[in-house]
Parts: sequence; C-alpha cells; structure tokens
Amino acid sequence: MQVGVAYSEAGQQIWLTIEVPDESTVRQTIDRSGILKSFPTIDLETQKVGVFGRLVKLDTALQPGDRVEIYRPITCDPQTVPRRDGEGDDDE
Repeated sequence: MQVGVAYSEAGQQIWLTIEVPDESTVRQTIDRSGILKSFPTIDLETQKVGVFGRLVKLDTALQPGDRVEIYRPITCDPQTVPRRDGEGDDDE
C-alpha cells in the first residue's frame, strides 16, 4: 500500500510517498522511509507522531493513503520573540 511520510525543520521539509506492506505500523513506515538517516536529530522516543494531524502511537497500523507526520518540539527563543509588556494599557 502507498502511504506518505512528512517532516519539517526550519528551512527544510520533506514529504515522501512510499510503498509499504499492508498492516505496516507508523514506526515500520518511518524506518522504511529512510527519513531517520536524512534527519538524524529525529528522536522517536521523545517526538510525537500523527496521521493526518491526529496524534497516534508508533505501533498504530496504517491504512492505504495515510500520511505519517513526525512533529518536532515547538520552541521559541526569548531573544527573538517580541515582548508584550504594556500591550493594551491606556495610560493616556
């Protein structure tokens, strides 16, 4: 069956369509895709995964046409985020 695998990092994203055996799991599909070699920073023990935007476990069986998504942690750098101090205050 055909399924997709998607992952995105700052400035780089990938979406693969691959052929996997019927009843393949999310983990088997990610392993088979080779995406872990292209993005060695992916840690499936800590990062969440989903199918079409719905969180799933790595042992979830896939259906034909599913899109596996590997989510990276969302982080923000306090040095680059504008401060909101005083927003909405009317001191005039």
